[in-house]
Amino acid sequence: MSTSAAVLKQVPESKPASRKRIQRPRKVDLSMLTGVAIVIAALVAGIASTGVRLSYFLQPTGMLIVLGGTLGVTFIATPRHGLLHSVRRGLQLLWTPAVKREALIDEIMSLVRAARTGGMLGIEPMIEQSRHSFLRESLLLALDVKERSELQAVLETKIRLRERQGEADAKMLEVAGGFAPTIGVLGTVVGLIDVLRQFSNVAGVAYGIGTAFVSTIYGLALANLVLLPAAHRIRAGVAEAFELQELMTEGVLCLFDRIHPALVRERLNCYLREAETR
Repeated sequence: MSTSAAVLKQVPESKPASRKRIQRPRKVDLSMLTGVAIVIAALVAGIASTGVRLSYFLQPTGMLIVLGGTLGVTFIATPRHGLLHSVRRGLQLLWTPAVKREALIDEIMSLVRAARTGGMLGIEPMIEQSRHSFLRESLLLALDVKERSELQAVLETKIRLRERQGEADAKMLEVAGGFAPTIGVLGTVVGLIDVLRQFSNVAGVAYGIGTAFVSTIYGLALANLVLLPAAHRIRAGVAEAFELQELMTEGVLCLFDRIHPALVRERLNCYLREAETR
């Protein structure tokens, strides 16, 4: 077993699990909901401008083929545990963690100053007060690990694995988004076959062709308005979390090295966006 894996395995046994931890606050992602509202409004307005009734686009057959087919293909292409992780992460898109980088840097600086005066053990009472689970875990590791290289290796491994997991969740939605339009075309073909059965009825044929192509609309809308945007959103969240975890890793390593607080502040300020540094 590698040194990093051994450290990760031993850390949970060194601290009691019964302590009450402060949960990081979450808030509704207004930008996400705004985007959904804009999409729905644009679709309804566009359909209304054509003079076609909205009920015309509610076709149970096409909906069943597209939704059921896409779900079935996703089950085939994705392992069950990966599918559950992706669904859970997709639901989390409605919420955004209330993380402010400046506040996070101030929290790390208070830990750095406490460690400079009272040593590493002096920060132990402050660890459980942190709202960031990654920061808590990193500080607990810093208390137990004696070599800096071991601490850095473990933290970098955790960051890399979390990034890979987020990419896998986004990839699942991309796979589903790739199949949805094709399954929509399949629904259209099924509808056209049904139209050919009643070819002698001209009015019925005209209506049936329009109904058949609704399946294609379902597939395109599901892919381009739901699945693919959600995949890109997950990747954006993973990138943001990656930067925050790098920030926390840098702060914990500086704390472990007993670097002067002024230098720590300068290094952590590099993670602030341009608008936040003004």
